[in-house]
Amino acid sequence: MPSDSTPPERSAASAARRATDDPNRFLIPAEELPPGFADKVEAAEMIPVVPRPAATVVLLRDAPGGPEALLLRRHRRSGFAADAWVFPGGTVDEADRAPELAERIDGPTPEEWAARLGVDDPYEAIGYVAAALREAFEETGILLARPDGIGDGPGEEIEGLDVARRALLNGVVELRQVAVTHGLRLTGDGVLYIAHWITPVPEPRRYDTRFFLARVPAEAECVVHEAEMVDARWLAPAEAVHRFEAGEIKLLPPTVHTLRRLAEFATFEELWEALRDAPVPAILPRMRRHAEGVVIEVPEELP
Repeated sequence: MPSDSTPPERSAASAARRATDDPNRFLIPAEELPPGFADKVEAAEMIPVVPRPAATVVLLRDAPGGPEALLLRRHRRSGFAADAWVFPGGTVDEADRAPELAERIDGPTPEEWAARLGVDDPYEAIGYVAAALREAFEETGILLARPDGIGDGPGEEIEGLDVARRALLNGVVELRQVAVTHGLRLTGDGVLYIAHWITPVPEPRRYDTRFFLARVPAEAECVVHEAEMVDARWLAPAEAVHRFEAGEIKLLPPTVHTLRRLAEFATFEELWEALRDAPVPAILPRMRRHAEGVVIEVPEELP
């Protein structure tokens, strides 16, 4: 999810969402809302904030009962999705759009990604893909890459990539430098575009987020970025949804919807085959005032 620790004014971004009897409706109780937010939802003269481009990636691993998704728990102090369990993700940086980085990404060309994502600029399109790969590495330590077959290949010592990860997080290097230094090509061909969510209009912090998924080895280990996350857990999608509906964990509506969709598939291969060419409509949930607080409504009849 997008990363930003500065609390926005009058935002419901970190208020608890509760399940309702309708899977397309989520309730934010009045006591969870910032002062005046419910009034803002009804303000006809409100000028929406322009959403920032962002990318999220669902990392899946094979398990005896079927695929498991990696969920990260955000800090309680986070300005966005505080204490929620989220997929790795964040905003698209300018470096993610660089042609030089695109040359290190295997798979579809920037033009092919532009056609799939429905955007005009090829490097804007592959920037979403690069952001998903970068955020996965930054937030989990899992780098979606393979040896480039030219240099010495990736270092055998995990310390080498640990150092690269810290340098990336601190802005000392960019993702392309990490790939070149370690003899890697980024596996854009192992990434699948599955969803497009836009933050509801009343929020002061809004994101235009593209969702991707990728398979990782069953033995892949997640080491959370402690500045943003406090925990990580691999869960079967159906189990994660059940825990949300039981009030045991906090999830945002896009996360719940994605997990419900993934729960329909018994294997990664089945999932990939079903979703690789599936339509990806832009989803803009609506907020409206409710007797108990504010309701978030997700459009019905979505894939």
